[in-house]
Amino acid sequence: MIFTSPKADVTLPHADLASVVLRYAEEKADEPALIDGTTGREVTYSQLNTQINHFACGLAGLGFSKGDVCAVFCPNCPEYATVFLGVAKLGGINTTANSLYSTTDLLHQFTDSGARCLVTIPQFLDRARPAAEQCGIEHIIVLGEAEDTIAFADLLNNDGNVPEVVIDPDKDLVALPYSSGTTGLAKGVMLTHKNLIANMVLSCEMNTMQDGDRMIGVLPFFHIYGMVLILNLAIYRGIPLVTVPRFELDQFLQIVQTYKITSLNLVPPLLLALAKHPLVDDYDLSSVRIVGSGAAPLGSDLEKACAARLHCDVYQGYGLTEVSGASHVNTAPVPVEKIGSVGQVLPNTESCVIDTETGALLGADERGEVLIRGPHVMSGYLNNVEATDGWFHTGDIGYADADGYFFIVDRVKELIKYKGYQVAPAELEALLVSHPAIADAAVIPSPDEEAGEIPMAFVVLKDAMNEADIMAFVAENVAPHKKIRKVELVDEIPKSAAGKILRRVLVEKERQRIANEVT
Repeated sequence: MIFTSPKADVTLPHADLASVVLRYAEEKADEPALIDGTTGREVTYSQLNTQINHFACGLAGLGFSKGDVCAVFCPNCPEYATVFLGVAKLGGINTTANSLYSTTDLLHQFTDSGARCLVTIPQFLDRARPAAEQCGIEHIIVLGEAEDTIAFADLLNNDGNVPEVVIDPDKDLVALPYSSGTTGLAKGVMLTHKNLIANMVLSCEMNTMQDGDRMIGVLPFFHIYGMVLILNLAIYRGIPLVTVPRFELDQFLQIVQTYKITSLNLVPPLLLALAKHPLVDDYDLSSVRIVGSGAAPLGSDLEKACAARLHCDVYQGYGLTEVSGASHVNTAPVPVEKIGSVGQVLPNTESCVIDTETGALLGADERGEVLIRGPHVMSGYLNNVEATDGWFHTGDIGYADADGYFFIVDRVKELIKYKGYQVAPAELEALLVSHPAIADAAVIPSPDEEAGEIPMAFVVLKDAMNEADIMAFVAENVAPHKKIRKVELVDEIPKSAAGKILRRVLVEKERQRIANEVT
């Protein structure tokens, strides 16, 4: 059974991303488009449009042109929009890097993407510069000033006459975020102008936003959720967006109170804080009318608890980097019997569930792998072109009820989702076994109330080493979200006859241990 949206299909704009996103540049010229939540600095729609033109012109002056890749390694700030849309206006490609990445992580992404330019901040140069130098990035642009770099402000000193570029929205890439596969290093997800426009426009059809709303940008803009469904969507929708460089609960709550934020787009760990942390009672959050959750599963109990404490609507959505953001979004308010659901499929989009063994199409209330087809599905993985049948296989296990509301219950793929970040077990396993004292290792997700899941390692030793030393070794070589946070020493790792690690055996063992602790 193929599920479609109850809403009518939408005619999508056939244009480049920057033109579509900036549709309010004249109508709302003097209104704030972006506000720096830490300083109060405002950027109006007119100013944003002007900055984008000057940045694009400055990039062109460096020899950057259509098809070139610019790496963006910055925290959330108003200039993120200028950079992203400036690159887009030139027909360039943004490869957005996780702000927690180590030099090793950055080197892989910069090299694999073929980035020519890098935009970052002085505080990130200790990690970014070595990677940029090793892979031959030509220009390092900083928001601020630093030795042997180009100041962002200096790059704006030009006439703003952007070279004319012909962009084919159906074929030309605009974004190249990296998504971890199940077999090791992250892969570049090739997203076109059409992909991002489709997801942004179709998500608006779900009516979760209203005129007069104010949004907060605390989720990272390097992630597809923040990139498309917060940063670009807010500007497209004409809703002021207050940017926050990092999540700190007291600062976050203060900004929501000060700017009277009405719409929060969050991930489950942040909803957990809103539902349970005592600090929430110290702030006036009465302006909040709606909270959206995505990037990781949200339990129905937590969904209800957050809604009750904040006296607002809470809804879930579902999507992936490979579908440019969302593919399913629930209604708001959520019908009582649909709490826990990620909602119905977007307009112009199809979704189905197949049997994981036979590939057969399943019906309502039958569990299997969720597939998606639509105008926002990626054109493929960079340097890894594979023939497809038009359907994107999500690797997630779910089902749809008779009304077409989807529920995500598990996943085929073995990625660990730590606070919404994807962690590939194979990458950590490879690192662990590189240590001379470690004979073998397997990494699985261990359930955690705050993080959703944490990376847990089962380790076979050949020389003396304790659990703390193992965790410290990994921490020294990976970004913070990839740290091993639990270790169990074992005599052997269960494997199939072909030598594949049987992670499901270890997952079941860990779940049983947790269940025994509860009882």
